Amino acid sequence: MENQTMVGNFVLLGFTEVQNLKTLIFVVLFLTYVLTTMGNIVIITITLLDQRLQSPMYYFLRNFSLLEIGFTSTVIPKALFNLASGNRTISVAGCFVQVFLYLVLGTTTFLLFAVMSFDRYVAICHPLSYTTIMNERVCKLLVLSSWVTGFVLVIGPLLALFQLPFCSQNIINHFFCDSAPLIKLACANTRLLKLAGYAAATFSLLGTLTITILSYARIISTVLNIPSASGRQKAFSTCMSHFTVVSISYSSCIFMYIKPTGSSGLDLSKGVSILNTVVSPLLNPFIYSLRNKHVQEALRQAFVQRTTLSKG
Repeated sequence: MENQTMVGNFVLLGFTEVQNLKTLIFVVLFLTYVLTTMGNIVIITITLLDQRLQSPMYYFLRNFSLLEIGFTSTVIPKALFNLASGNRTISVAGCFVQVFLYLVLGTTTFLLFAVMSFDRYVAICHPLSYTTIMNERVCKLLVLSSWVTGFVLVIGPLLALFQLPFCSQNIINHFFCDSAPLIKLACANTRLLKLAGYAAATFSLLGTLTITILSYARIISTVLNIPSASGRQKAFSTCMSHFTVVSISYSSCIFMYIKPTGSSGLDLSKGVSILNTVVSPLLNPFIYSLRNKHVQEALRQAFVQRTTLSKG
């Protein structure tokens, strides 16, 4: 008979038991977290202060950067603390908070991906109607809808997950609390919960991916008709950069949450999740924003003004 004593905390196995590797992973995680946070803070600040960056695209980018800061801050600081201190425990309440924030913010990010791709579709394929279609009210409604839909999609399965009993086994084979390893530890029948989580993941990931692919397909079709070779090259360069980030984010999450049951172990999912929690958030501010000519000009002007003031 299984021991029915409820666990008081969980133990996160983390990345490795080798001390030298732990040190290396800590340094890499710390640097990527700092770069990701600073890059996104720069985007938020510059799009708020510069009057040239008040278009819908930058409004979405600002909200996207805010999401990315929250998403990475949900996972990375705790992982850094565990690596530095050697204390790998996390309370049950803390674990539930982490998985809640991770899934809500992650789902909202994919919904915002779809919104941003639709915004680019309207801007490139219907430029004359852009300001009419993507007015301030519509932009705010799209962002609010992304947040609300992200919350609604995951709250049901999460509430069911939080009601599960966890007895005896408390070792999570991951570097943060995620739904899959938690469900694996539950001492109850989780078949319906797995189906509900699978359905929510399929709808949020494949639904938004479909919108994103259709938007970029129409964008590419329009770009092909641009008479200027330099114009086509510039547009394709931007689209391919954006599509790289989208591909990393979607492929990693589809592998983790929509793959057939039993097709891979948690160790492989743990490795793949690094793409979603570390690599993609690091690339986002640089590919989506800091490569943008208008953002670069705004940053350059802000730097010049600050340098002039400090000299004065």
